[in-house]
Amino acid sequence: MDELDSAIITRLQADARQTNRELARSLGIAPSTCLERVRLLRKRGVILGYTAQVSLPALNRHVQALIAVQVRPLNREVVDGVRRTLRALPEVLAVFVLAGGDDFVVHVAVQDVGQLHSFLIDRLSGRREIIGFRTSVIYQHDETAVVTPLPPGVSPG
Repeated sequence: MDELDSAIITRLQADARQTNRELARSLGIAPSTCLERVRLLRKRGVILGYTAQVSLPALNRHVQALIAVQVRPLNREVVDGVRRTLRALPEVLAVFVLAGGDDFVVHVAVQDVGQLHSFLIDRLSGRREIIGFRTSVIYQHDETAVVTPLPPGVSPG
């Protein structure tokens, strides 16, 4: 990734609907150069796709929660099976497989607290592999809209 690639990614994250010509103009490069750079970023797997951001409350999903889940036995077959099952549930926005005390964190968005309770009891408690879970209701949810590359060789601390 060079500075031009980083600039392309930053601008596309801010507005993925802009035309190639608009993107090229904002970067001060030829449209053909811009098009080729974007194509290469997609080919290298840097740009994975383009999505529309939606309002969860507008979709009748007023309550969000993070659910820390523990499973047993802890093996690839169980982890992969639980992950596939969770990802297929309509309430689930994201599934994170973890190392440490919890095996998963599941981000859900539901209509209300009653529906969250039903999700926990009906969808999670009934699975024999799931031996425990803790739920944290989300009051506010902020995301980083634009993710910039870190320079190589930068270590924390």
